[in-house]
Amino acid sequence: MLSLANSYSEEEIRDFDRRVRGGLEHTAPVYVVELKFDGVAIALRYRDGIFVQGATRGDGTTGDDITANLRTIRSLPLRLRTRADALQSIDVRGEAFMRRADFEAMNAQRTAAGEKPFINPRNATAGTLKLQDPKVVAARPISIFAYHLLAADARLGSHWDSLETLASLGLPVSQHRRRCTTVEEVIRFWKEWETRRDTLPYDIDGIVVKVDSLSQQDALGTIAKSPRWAIAFKFSPRKAETTLSGIALQVGRTGAITPVAELEPVFVGGTTVSRATLHNRDYIEALDLRIGDTVVVEKGGDVIPKVSAVVAARRPPSARRYSMPDRCPECGTQLHQPEGEVNVYCDNAACPAQIKGRIEHFAHRGAMDIEGLGEAIVDQLVRVHLVSTVADLYDLKRHRDTLVALDRWGEKSADNLLAAIAASAKQPFHRVLYALGIRHVGAEVARVIAERFHSTDALMTATAEELQSVPSIGPQIAESVTSFFADRHNRAIVRRLARAGLTMAAERREGRLAGKTFVLTGTLDAFTRDEARQRIEEHGGTVAAGVSKRVNFVVVGADAGSKLDKARALGIPTLTEEQFLAMIR
Repeated sequence: MLSLANSYSEEEIRDFDRRVRGGLEHTAPVYVVELKFDGVAIALRYRDGIFVQGATRGDGTTGDDITANLRTIRSLPLRLRTRADALQSIDVRGEAFMRRADFEAMNAQRTAAGEKPFINPRNATAGTLKLQDPKVVAARPISIFAYHLLAADARLGSHWDSLETLASLGLPVSQHRRRCTTVEEVIRFWKEWETRRDTLPYDIDGIVVKVDSLSQQDALGTIAKSPRWAIAFKFSPRKAETTLSGIALQVGRTGAITPVAELEPVFVGGTTVSRATLHNRDYIEALDLRIGDTVVVEKGGDVIPKVSAVVAARRPPSARRYSMPDRCPECGTQLHQPEGEVNVYCDNAACPAQIKGRIEHFAHRGAMDIEGLGEAIVDQLVRVHLVSTVADLYDLKRHRDTLVALDRWGEKSADNLLAAIAASAKQPFHRVLYALGIRHVGAEVARVIAERFHSTDALMTATAEELQSVPSIGPQIAESVTSFFADRHNRAIVRRLARAGLTMAAERREGRLAGKTFVLTGTLDAFTRDEARQRIEEHGGTVAAGVSKRVNFVVVGADAGSKLDKARALGIPTLTEEQFLAMIR
């Protein structure tokens, strides 16, 4: 399940329109615009017309199986309303959410029962779907909307037709959608719903813009994280005013020092905010921010709170300027600012805050997914000197008695944590690579690097030039990876993790297309673009977005465009659809 790229302004949405038109060789697209629900993305699977499986998005590739919980949602049909064979086996994307009135009634019941109320509908929905007891889920007011249909045997021509088909099958589909022939119509829809958003019974945080034609979607394709044919057009952030009572410094796992505003609590966009990011020293100076000021707090994308402005007219005489310390607040090390960067860093790798940050990152859900190893537990383990590196986690089994004796621990708590740590060793190589916390290497970049270099041994000897030969890897990432593996301390940790049994090499894909890179262009008769990609990957090959000297073959369908011209110019072999089919049979 891909995520959507975000846009926040009319200029950005016009840039999206220009990119789409360029990708379609200036063919005019029709867009479908829909509301962007502020809930939890879900995937639904129907086979022979029966709901058989449901999952969360997870990391886009692996999510949580929440089938039993989804079965309790009254608006989700357990049997499709159709007799058409082509629509008996389908996959559906949708959103789970709570209506505001239902959420408030549920919170009132929790408060009356002496239970802690939920912060907002989205968090309540996400937490509910993770519960182990479907009976508890059934008592909570979750609804769904469906917004995407995947039906391999149904030759639908447009996204609009897919939405109509979903509704005909009995799935709930929002009626607030529109076809737009120009980007100006898209912008008008966005402006309309930005002013009307509070009239809805549920929360939205923007609109979603999609190219309507499925063949055009196929031609535009996807990048690592998101489709090129769709984008989220977010509303302006919610804002509120409050008083800046102080500035604290937060030390990240890479040693980056981030100033954080300490605020008089204020309600913004559904949550109470008492802390907000100030980014860096330059940001504070640009705002001319002073402690005691009245400030504007906003939630970027309705999620991350930040201080965005100072109300200078309300500055009190007692307001005082802030001076950034020159030493780390955690370990006292002299801070430094690298040339060309705005961030200030603590270079002490043994800084307690960095140690905790690295371990928290290593353990979190998108990395090694060590259940139970949250911020408080990490803080306790570091404080009592049981762990100082991520490799120490896999030695904790030798200190079980010490764990059991810790404050608020016991045999069950210790055994659960040790079991979760042991289970994490089975995570695939790309997740281990991401978990190492290499600067600038996110989850998708880690996956790309793992597919090309296959092991930490190969990465330890890789040059910056070799890394930059991989699509999507630039000089900054290449330098960061080579620096990480050149460090003796990091290499020692990697060797310890290998001895602990972690996966330090990718499973090499076997098949007749192993080691071959393909580019797809034009419209294929036998497959959609995604189906062709899947067949290539099943046979061990990879698919690139653009034509370069590293590509082995370009598969050419009907109405092929500029990629075919570039392939001919570079002398790259081209394949007809028939030749491609012969290779994968």
